[in-house]
Amino acid sequence: QVQLVESGGGLVQAGGSLRLSCVASESIFRINYMGWYRQAPGKQRELVARFTSGDSTYYRDSVKGRFTISRDNAKNTVYLQMNSLKPEDTAVYICAAGWVVAGPSYWGQGTQVTVSS
Repeated sequence: QVQLVESGGGLVQAGGSLRLSCVASESIFRINYMGWYRQAPGKQRELVARFTSGDSTYYRDSVKGRFTISRDNAKNTVYLQMNSLKPEDTAVYICAAGWVVAGPSYWGQGTQVTVSS
């Protein structure tokens, strides 16, 4: 069982930045899938960015060039740096992890990001 705790959400104006953090209860060096998802009210959960083993990185098109996923293995922490935020980025951001590259098995509680226009 991997526990994930997110932090760093908040209210920011359009064009601003936030950095989300996700601390895992296990060594992330051993975890083959770590990513950030988001869910806006009335919408389906969507993948924002993720790492898989071998440092393969994915970003959804709408955040490319604005968001950066990174990791600090020593701190068991994955980050999501979000720049040039837009109102449409407003959502609950949820950290996810899994032992296999196919997808996550563990989910955090989420952190709210609200971008005002």
